[in-house]
Order: sequence, then C-alpha cells, then structure tokens
Amino acid sequence: MKKLSEKKMLFCSEDIRIQWYSDRSANCYLKSDTLESRPGFTLLFVLSDAVHLEAPDCGTSFRFTKNQYILHCLEREGKAEVWTENQTTLEYLQIDIDYQYMLQLIRPAPDGESAELLEQLIRNRFIFLQPHTPPFTTVEMHMIMKEISGYSGQGVLQKLFIEAKVIKLLMLIFEQFSEKDHTDQPSETPETVKKYIDEHYHTHLRTEDIARLIGINQNTIRKEFKSRYHMTVSDYIAELRMLKAKKMIIDRKVMIKEIAIECGYEYVQNFTRAFKKKFGISPEKLRNE
Repeated sequence: MKKLSEKKMLFCSEDIRIQWYSDRSANCYLKSDTLESRPGFTLLFVLSDAVHLEAPDCGTSFRFTKNQYILHCLEREGKAEVWTENQTTLEYLQIDIDYQYMLQLIRPAPDGESAELLEQLIRNRFIFLQPHTPPFTTVEMHMIMKEISGYSGQGVLQKLFIEAKVIKLLMLIFEQFSEKDHTDQPSETPETVKKYIDEHYHTHLRTEDIARLIGINQNTIRKEFKSRYHMTVSDYIAELRMLKAKKMIIDRKVMIKEIAIECGYEYVQNFTRAFKKKFGISPEKLRNE
C-alpha cells in the first residue's frame, strides 16, 4: 500500500538541506507536521491551501493560502507547527540555508547594498510584499522547485546543481524583496495581479478575491490593470482560459469536459458557448478538423 504521509529529504549538506512533505491521508480532520529548522535561513514554500504556522519560540503565527512562501532568519535551532484547516492535502517544500553560506553569497561590504539587504533580512525576519502578507510563489519559482525534486544526479554534480537552483531562487526572492520598497510605483500592481491570474486561471477567480489575497484594493486593481493591459481583469481571465483551452484541444488527447474543468468552467455547456463565441467554432469541431 502506498504511503499517504511522506517527509522526504531531497538534499542534505553542511550548507543546504531540502525537505519535501506531503500528507494526502483522508482519515483525519487536521493534517499537521512539525518543522525543524537549523540556525541560518529557512525558506518555506507552502503548496497547499489554508495552512497555519505557529512558532512559539519567536511568538509568530501565520495563515497561508496556496503557493505562498516565507524566508525566515533563525539565530538558533527552532521548531514550528503547521496544520491545515480541513482535509485538504498538507504539502510544503522546506529549504534550510546555513548563515555563513548566505553571508558568502551576499558578500556584504560596509555601507553597501548587500550589507543593507542582509541587515533587513535578519531584522525583519520575514519577507513580505504587502504588509502582513507572505509573497506568492511565481511560475519560475515553481519550475525551479520541480527541477530540484526531479533531479536524480548524485555526488558533486548534485551539489553543484542544487546550489545553482537555490541561488536562482534567492535571486528571484531578492528581486521581490527589492520591489516591495517601491510602493510609490503603481505599475507593479498590474504585473502582480497578472502573475496571480496566470498561476490560478483554472480556479474560481473574482477581482475581489484577488484583491483580498494579494492585499491590494480591488478598485486599484481594476483601474491599473485596464490601464496597463487595455482590458479588464475579467476579460483577461476569459482570454487566458480560452487560449489555454485551444492549445489543450489541439495538443492533448483530453476529454472536452476535462478541459472545461481545468480552465475553470463548472459546466461544459458554458465552456462550449464561450469557446465558440471566441473562436467561431466549437471545441469538438476544432478537434476533428
């Protein structure tokens, strides 16, 4: 019988430790696990929805939505409890990075930008894009995590591969960290919203829900998104779903009903109607051509 709860060590060295955890069991209401972190920096990518984290040793607690992450600085070994609100899967990827290793990567010089970055990482303990809101994992970050979990090399090659991927993740995170300090630039809002839609187009999306999740006023989202992309948020969601659906119909041997569901349509009739309105042809006819 396949194990439904699994904690897997993907990589472990003096400088970096990577663990993946998944609990897919359905016979308990709360799914929980204990995070154990070494001194240094811990990257936690939460891959499931409605996840709580509580760290009594530093008096911190959070509630994550799906695909959010935090970067946490620990002065000593620490523990935190994570659990889900319901029977959904508890899944996360944890990367522990040694403090001295991070120090060598950043190489802080007195009064330099890297020294300021390191100081803020340590002082702030957690990185946020908006106040009290953990940032969302980008598509590129997801791709890197998939590459890490799927790599099968060993020895020196594995070490070099993992270090390169972790450094790339840090680069992407530091870019987000830098962006959050430029709150006077409203042009960042449409890009943040677009990234979120690109990653969640297959779910039930509404502007008000997006606003709540990313911490930006929905009227601001509507105004700035339309100004940047010359279409409303709803129109962009519909456009993206249709383009994804067309590609799936042409490239994949998947039932039309399954494509409709994957593109966020509960009823296949609504999907067929929207598809025909967009492309002037039904999904079935396009597939048979």
